[in-house]
Amino acid sequence: MNKLFFNLSALLLTLLVFSISTALAGTRAIAISEPANGATVSSPVKVCMVTHDVMVEPAKKGVNDGRGHHHILIDTDLPMDLSQGIGKDAQHIHMGDGSRCKEVMLDAGVHVIRALFAKGNHVPYNPAITATVIVNVK
Repeated sequence: MNKLFFNLSALLLTLLVFSISTALAGTRAIAISEPANGATVSSPVKVCMVTHDVMVEPAKKGVNDGRGHHHILIDTDLPMDLSQGIGKDAQHIHMGDGSRCKEVMLDAGVHVIRALFAKGNHVPYNPAITATVIVNVK
C-alpha cells in the first residue's frame, strides 16, 4: 500500500509540476510520465513521455513546425549545439517511429534519463524541449 501511495503521489506531483510549468510558460513542453523522478526501478526501464503544444509523429514525415519525435539521453548532457542532429549510440536513443514509450536496458545504479524532443531530421528545437528524471536501478 505504501509503494502504491508513493507511486501515485510521485505521478500526481509530476503532472502538477508539468501543468503549472506549461501554463505559466505557455510554450511547448514535454514531461517524462514514467518512471517517476527518484523511483527505484528494475531493468528494462520503461520510459514514457507526454507532450504539450507539440505533436509526436514519425521522423519519416519530415520537418514540420510543432511536430517531431522523442529522443532518450542516458547519463549525458543535452547537446551543446542545438542546430545539429542528435547522434545515435547507447546514450542517445532515437524514437523516430513516433512512439511515446521505450524500454531501456540499464545497469544497476543511479541514472539520469533525459527526454529531448526533435524535428523529423533529429535536430532539437531551440530552446530545447526537454525533461529529466533521475532513477535508481536495482
